[in-house]
Amino acid sequence: MGLYDYHVKDAKGKDVSIGAYTGKVMLIVNTATRCGFTPQYTGLENLYEKYHDRDFEILDFPCNQFASQAPGTAEEIQQFCQLRYHTTFPQFSKIEVNGTNEEPLYTYLKKQQSGMIGGKIKWNFTKFLVDQKGEVIKRYAPTKTPEAIAKDIERLLKA
Repeated sequence: MGLYDYHVKDAKGKDVSIGAYTGKVMLIVNTATRCGFTPQYTGLENLYEKYHDRDFEILDFPCNQFASQAPGTAEEIQQFCQLRYHTTFPQFSKIEVNGTNEEPLYTYLKKQQSGMIGGKIKWNFTKFLVDQKGEVIKRYAPTKTPEAIAKDIERLLKA
């Protein structure tokens, strides 16, 4: 099973195929609204605005698994992000990224890029960069800012 075979739920609970993003560079991120890294939403939106018209997407998956830092409903989380950080990229339903209830998409992502970080997602704002063919190219720790990822995105968009 490849990346494009997975389905997820959007913020309204509607089924979405990752295959809808075929041919695009993607940054897939597990996020939280009450985390020390939450201000990264600004950087993520800046990346989205800069590269979206060049077939770049950010897929935002709120996750309440780490210190309950993403409380609230999907609608409340979406409103917070749009009002506070003016986000316009796709946001999906709240998920778990580790354990028995983890989102299958994240099981796949972790298997593709466990890297030096290890298989488990350690915290909010772990990022996965995916190329136009659906290959998971890189995994970034939460401390890696969106601005620091821009060069990697540029390289993929030029390829």
